[in-house]
Amino acid sequence: MLGIIPARWASTRFPGKPLHPIAGKPLIQHVWERSRRCQGLAGVIIATDDQRILEAARGFGAEAEMTRKTHPSGTDRIAEVARRHPEFSHILNIQGDEPLISPRLIGRLSRTLRENPRIEMITAATPCHRAAELENPNIVKVVLNKNAQALYFSRSVIPFLRKQVSNHTFYRHTGIYGFSRSFLLRFVRWSPSPLEQSEQLEQLRALENGTPIHVLITQDDSIGVDTPEQAKLVTRIITKKNR
Repeated sequence: MLGIIPARWASTRFPGKPLHPIAGKPLIQHVWERSRRCQGLAGVIIATDDQRILEAARGFGAEAEMTRKTHPSGTDRIAEVARRHPEFSHILNIQGDEPLISPRLIGRLSRTLRENPRIEMITAATPCHRAAELENPNIVKVVLNKNAQALYFSRSVIPFLRKQVSNHTFYRHTGIYGFSRSFLLRFVRWSPSPLEQSEQLEQLRALENGTPIHVLITQDDSIGVDTPEQAKLVTRIITKKNR
């Protein structure tokens, strides 16, 4: 199992985000260090389109590879790197803006993917109880079917509760994906889909093309970094843990 962390410089909402300092280290270094703590991965590679990120990653000891700048999504970026490593049958896409990602969750995803050959794509979600998170478009929500497969992902609150339902749980998507190698290479041959382009969520490309996405439910409440404000919050959390 190979872990790949996509990292691009030209984020619309937060340019240069991978190298933004978080508690004394670049954001991407936190992601890499936590990924390396997972015993289920044979290797971890940072995939970037920018020389500054490449040099910084190699500077703190990471394996890093350059990719084209024209990829429409992080999944397309990791596929370029995956093609160079045909020895791996499964790939984990570990989002480069998740500095609090749980090594234990990475391990659960890799084990589930390896042990269930019918699963072509997998991700994770956590129960969400905070109204502010549900209403935040930078926090992605997901609804599931009874088989723990994703029905839809959205930046909006889903489902809309026209009527209160007992025991209903909202879920917040966690930014990590696993793929069988064959599905990953098939996925990137599809053009970006209309829902994907509308929501700016690449996982919708799989759903629009009829591929189920298995979702692991986790209590891991890690916070992604989409804005400078979230970077400040994560800095406070990591600084407090390090005391």
